[in-house]
Amino acid sequence: MLTKAFIPYKGYFSTPFCRWQGSMANENSIKLGAETAKRWLAEKNWDPGIFDYLIFGNTIGQLHQFYAAPWAAALMGAGSIPGFAISQACTTGTTCIYQAAVGVETGLYNIPFVMTTDRTSNGPHTVWPNPNGPGGEVISENWLMDNFNSDPNVGLRMIETAENVAKEEGFTKEQCDELALRRYEQYTMSLENDREFQKRYMFGAEIRISRKKTIMVEEDEGILPTTREGLAKLKPLIPGGVLSFGAQTHPADGNASLVVTTKEKAAELSADPAVTIQVVSYGFTRERKGYMAAAPVPAAKMALERAGLKIDDIKVIKTHNPFVVNDLNFAKKMGIDANSFNNYGSSLIYGHPQGSTATRLIIEGIEETVMAGGGYFLWTGCAAGDCGASLVLKIDA
Repeated sequence: MLTKAFIPYKGYFSTPFCRWQGSMANENSIKLGAETAKRWLAEKNWDPGIFDYLIFGNTIGQLHQFYAAPWAAALMGAGSIPGFAISQACTTGTTCIYQAAVGVETGLYNIPFVMTTDRTSNGPHTVWPNPNGPGGEVISENWLMDNFNSDPNVGLRMIETAENVAKEEGFTKEQCDELALRRYEQYTMSLENDREFQKRYMFGAEIRISRKKTIMVEEDEGILPTTREGLAKLKPLIPGGVLSFGAQTHPADGNASLVVTTKEKAAELSADPAVTIQVVSYGFTRERKGYMAAAPVPAAKMALERAGLKIDDIKVIKTHNPFVVNDLNFAKKMGIDANSFNNYGSSLIYGHPQGSTATRLIIEGIEETVMAGGGYFLWTGCAAGDCGASLVLKIDA
């Protein structure tokens, strides 16, 4: 359990998420993340020189990935600070935040900046030497699709791991469709009153179209309208399974950043010093081989146990739900209503840039908890390799 690491209220942002091959498809995600952070800092009138470390997270390699963290720091205007990069698939953002918090807790850092980003569009195609192959033929790898479609440890596509959990727990396609519709309806809550909720944290991304033209992306792109009838017509992607295209997420592009610091500095930087956001605990797990969708449960239980809490103590819950089975399983195992969490949006609906997915979800969870008058917030989610992670925050508002 941590006691010294805090997040300033409004000391964070997320860009909109763009469906792959959309507006962000041709941007280097390292540059876009850093340049967006620089614009955000300027708007807040914060000197990038206040930061002493950069914790950078992404999963899909970009040009100059070798220099990712120190390069990003320089681009955002903090060229005197070092940094390191973390890649933990879908839980990258969570782990970046926790590593920053641990650094503050131990006195290693005073004000680390967490930058998470990814561009799943136009990802790298790597060629690996294979001198023992027939005629020395090379091995090629598409960083996104090849890894979505096969875990080398298990030999299964990610959707197959979710189907394994669905089969074990007896979930039906009708249950999946019903909850997928609920998740879409929850996302539409964030669009009410001219996107009032999203505007609490969302910051536009400036995209260069040509040498003379730029555009500002200010809203999510690629959200698919969802109806009960439409979901019912979609067939399962795997014969005999329960998950259709409408009950899983989609690759996306975007970035999100966040400041972690001491209680005193957080109050100084906060948009409202009466709001305090404490990083409390972290949980992690690795599930049985081929059961990735079950991983959020033990990760959440670990985080709750380390915080000395029970699920009934939690005011707001957000999950990374690449498959709606994740949420059905979490609700069943934790004894809660699946309809009660992921208000205002989830990655099932607005997509999954991987590195920044958890960061956006956590930011949304903070805002929802503040709106609810404060309390404990729990984030949990799965990650490639049957892994999972979870984070508990205490918010006083």
